[in-house]
Amino acid sequence: MAQLEPLQDEFSQSGAQVIYIAAEKRDGMFKPAKFLETHPFSVPFLLDEDRAVTKAYGLYHRIGKDAFNIAHPATLVIDRRGVVQYIYRGDGQTDRAPVEQVLAAVKKLSNGSLNQSQEEK
Repeated sequence: MAQLEPLQDEFSQSGAQVIYIAAEKRDGMFKPAKFLETHPFSVPFLLDEDRAVTKAYGLYHRIGKDAFNIAHPATLVIDRRGVVQYIYRGDGQTDRAPVEQVLAAVKKLSNGSLNQSQEEK
């Protein structure tokens, strides 16, 4: 989140909207609801308490070395038709999409040059 927050203007200029999703219970271990109250974000933030969104995108991570019942960290660029045009699925909880790749995917989409789903990593 910290990587993308300073780039809100670039995303907006490209016609993109950033949304954060966390596969966490509102009052879970890290108390995300309380954190969001005291640290508001400039974009929508969804707490995916039942993991429905996480599962729908194939990001649910039941058990792993560094995970239990959460999501793989991921970044998706989805076009206006709801088609995923870019996805980066992290291998571990600290593996994040390179910001340059995300910006490039958004700019390609805003220029109309992405026509089919692409998966990059």
